[in-house]
Amino acid sequence: MNCFENNCNKLLERMEDGSVAVLFNGRAPYKRGDEQYPFSPDRNFYYVTGIEREACIFFCAKQGGIDKAYLYIPRDNGDLAKWVGANMTVAEAKEISGIEDVFFIDEFRENFAAFIFKNNILKLYVDLENQDWTASSSDGLAFANEVKGQFPALELVDVYPIFGDLRLLKDAWELTRMRRAMDITRLGFLEMMKNAKPGMKEYEIEAHFDFVLTKNGVRQKAFQSIAAAGKNGTILHYVNNDDIAADGDLVLVDAGAQVDWYNADITRTFPVNGKFSPKQAQVYNIVLAGQQKVIDAIKPGIAFTRLNEILKEHYLEELRRMGLVKEMEDVTRYYYHGVSHYLGAETHDIGRYIDRQLQPGMVLTVEPGLYIEEWEIGIRIEDDVLVTEDGCEIMTKEMIRTVDEIEAFMARGNRI
Repeated sequence: MNCFENNCNKLLERMEDGSVAVLFNGRAPYKRGDEQYPFSPDRNFYYVTGIEREACIFFCAKQGGIDKAYLYIPRDNGDLAKWVGANMTVAEAKEISGIEDVFFIDEFRENFAAFIFKNNILKLYVDLENQDWTASSSDGLAFANEVKGQFPALELVDVYPIFGDLRLLKDAWELTRMRRAMDITRLGFLEMMKNAKPGMKEYEIEAHFDFVLTKNGVRQKAFQSIAAAGKNGTILHYVNNDDIAADGDLVLVDAGAQVDWYNADITRTFPVNGKFSPKQAQVYNIVLAGQQKVIDAIKPGIAFTRLNEILKEHYLEELRRMGLVKEMEDVTRYYYHGVSHYLGAETHDIGRYIDRQLQPGMVLTVEPGLYIEEWEIGIRIEDDVLVTEDGCEIMTKEMIRTVDEIEAFMARGNRI
């Protein structure tokens, strides 16, 4: 049994008897004419099939104590294969997914209707995730609306929360992919630090990261890289990356490689001239100490929300000592995001946060930041950690972190 078959069984175990589940892998939207945006598989679909091709459908059923899974793929694309490559064959789909019953997508709706009727299915699990009222309907939402018209007695259940639980705890094969993504990301950061010089454009610094990823076979980033110099570092999701990194500026880079659809997410802040000013070093060390306090607190059983409280308590003490704040509510002037999120097949991986206690197998980011706009100082330090049985492992521990480590490394480069 391969890892995707195992995940399929995990899903079936969570389903009620007399139910079916349907997942869609989607399509890449068109830019214009016959050019499409790059395709990225739906991660829930990929989790149970391993299939990376677009326009496929997964269907599984739990009925009378018998579990079955089916896969629907596009038919042979004939002469079009000369232009875009051949469609996946039935044999290839079986080998990748471990699913023996493979059909073609034009057969799906007729087969689905027959199965529902013959087996007296009462419940349909479908991905109803929707975070934006104005966004176009996903394939799952569109199918749910279609089913309501054809089978009004069929109960619809959102499968998204189930995947949020299943994907939260990482298996060994997932961690292997993430460790590879993290190591390539680390190499990319070192290349940026080695080559950064005052007067460079932010995108020139970013280009050194991109080169390392491509050199190591990475075709997709975890997200659009942030390379923010000076005051731009106080903007959380700054992605223009087209300003000049002037002498004396800090450069905040938030970036990650993606390996086989699994992600790294690292942030480092470094002086473009290789040397922190006393004030920059002071703020950096406050952020670094806060990160360590959060990392030290990570262990099974601690509430996820407690991590951010620990950091804010640290910031209140330190920023009050600096004369920047008086009360806890003032901290949000300089720190206005959470310290952590789940990481995996999506950079902000799915799963509940509010009522969650940490469990072994979770992978989290720890990314404290301070953003003092009036000083043109934006600092964030982000590492990725794995929750273990008795604490946590810093998965990105090989990446330099301290002021002394960064300055020493940058001093060894060919600098001006």
